[in-house]
Amino acid sequence: MTPEVEIREVGPRDGLQIEEPIPTAAKLELMAALAATGVRRIEATSFVSPRAIPALADAEAVAAELGNWPEVAFSALVAGMGGVCRALAAGVTDLEYVVSASDGHSRANVGRSVEDSIALIAPIAERVHAAGGSLEVIVAIAFDCPFDGRTPPARVAEIARRAADSGADSLAVADTVGTATPVRTTDVLTRVRTAVPELALGIHLHDTRGQGLANAWAAYTLGVRRFDASVGGLGGCPFAPGASGNIATEELAYLFEDGGIATGIDIAAVLDAARLAGRLLGKPVGSALLAAGGPLVPAGRP
Repeated sequence: MTPEVEIREVGPRDGLQIEEPIPTAAKLELMAALAATGVRRIEATSFVSPRAIPALADAEAVAAELGNWPEVAFSALVAGMGGVCRALAAGVTDLEYVVSASDGHSRANVGRSVEDSIALIAPIAERVHAAGGSLEVIVAIAFDCPFDGRTPPARVAEIARRAADSGADSLAVADTVGTATPVRTTDVLTRVRTAVPELALGIHLHDTRGQGLANAWAAYTLGVRRFDASVGGLGGCPFAPGASGNIATEELAYLFEDGGIATGIDIAAVLDAARLAGRLLGKPVGSALLAAGGPLVPAGRP
């Protein structure tokens, strides 16, 4: 069945960035398990300062092996032009560039103002397009900032519009610290869609306060069909105090599949990948579906 929603697996990047570094071979083992789930988009790594994010210091080594899974569209996150150049040199041409919606987080995350980050979109888009790639702009801190407080929804819509005008090919809204609720998710997404009706819109949700899946459903009812999720619910932003894991890939797939909405993802295979992630990291992962043993199978059924 053709998937009705697209789930991008962000575990290898967002899921691992706050963890202690694991060997490249372990990351590739996890990548193979994720590719076997049926997911067709994976955020493989981030080309950022190894000093800032030691867990992703092997971005080039990971990128060199992505051809092992030709059925998967791989992408990577960048924070500036230096990362763009590294990614393109490594053969990764589909990139995500993050623009924070608050100066407090922007300076903590990338060391520059929001305006300076917006100004980089156009030259980054030009460089990526010249390489035959695509650029997604992710508006981070779209709901609340641990430094500056509540983010004005109009600010998120403004940044989205300016990103589109600067050459972005697609957009995503990120609840970086996991404070959104369905009402606020609906408000922000409606404003962004009104401001930028022409580009594909996705959402990146964290489950810090237990609202992640409810927010995903709110986004779906508004017509959003692109969702980020992380195997086992791993993840968090190292530069946003209080940010915890993403919504779990297996839980998001369960939400949609049980409602008759095709994802193209094998939930049992994702649960296997979540178990593997826990073994590789040496700790339990936070997936409630994994803890429950997966979807309920009635007695007498295989």
